[in-house]
Amino acid sequence: MNTVSACCGDIAVPAPVQLLKRGERLLEPDVYRTEFNGQPAVFKDYRRYRGTLLAPVAHLLVRREAGVLRRLQGWKHAPALLGTIGGLALGMEFVPGDTLSSVQHAGQEVFDQLQQALSRLHAAGITHNDLHGTNIVVSAGVPVLLDFTSALRTPRWLRNGPISRQLRRSDMKNLVKMRQRLTGLAPTPEQAALLAEPGWVRTLRNAWKRLYRRIKGQN
Repeated sequence: MNTVSACCGDIAVPAPVQLLKRGERLLEPDVYRTEFNGQPAVFKDYRRYRGTLLAPVAHLLVRREAGVLRRLQGWKHAPALLGTIGGLALGMEFVPGDTLSSVQHAGQEVFDQLQQALSRLHAAGITHNDLHGTNIVVSAGVPVLLDFTSALRTPRWLRNGPISRQLRRSDMKNLVKMRQRLTGLAPTPEQAALLAEPGWVRTLRNAWKRLYRRIKGQN
């Protein structure tokens, strides 16, 4: 939660201490824990794509996530940005705690904080777009959002458009699902109405499912 002294330019390559996740799928980074300036840190490393056709895409992913974290610098609900390595790796503060996906129960106060945090994020024109239990760590009672790879910052003039509204709705819908699973608190009828997907979203999703089944059936 932004307690590390950040250095937002290129930084030296730290030695990995613990591999947290091996990037096995396309454009999925290796994620490892290390030490940076004597403090625990986490790095997302795309450097295996250096010199390949996918290098520009990896550069874009690192630049976008670093840009979002830079805008959130000083916010307790996001890790501090440490810097980048050659445009292909991203360093950030290590946040100790338990993910929401690993706990059996979480207090309502955690979700009250999460809802306020998400509202503030949306007010800044940022949607997370990958909000689930493994991307939220509760550290000393404070929920911290992780993995802003899919996050999108929308210009002010586009924030009331249908796509932006749907992205915010999707974030909130995922939050309500997690709250119901961990607290047993179902959404109110008013909340359910606000989070209901519009017809055009259902149409697109159903069309994609039909296309996917057709493609899968031909393989």
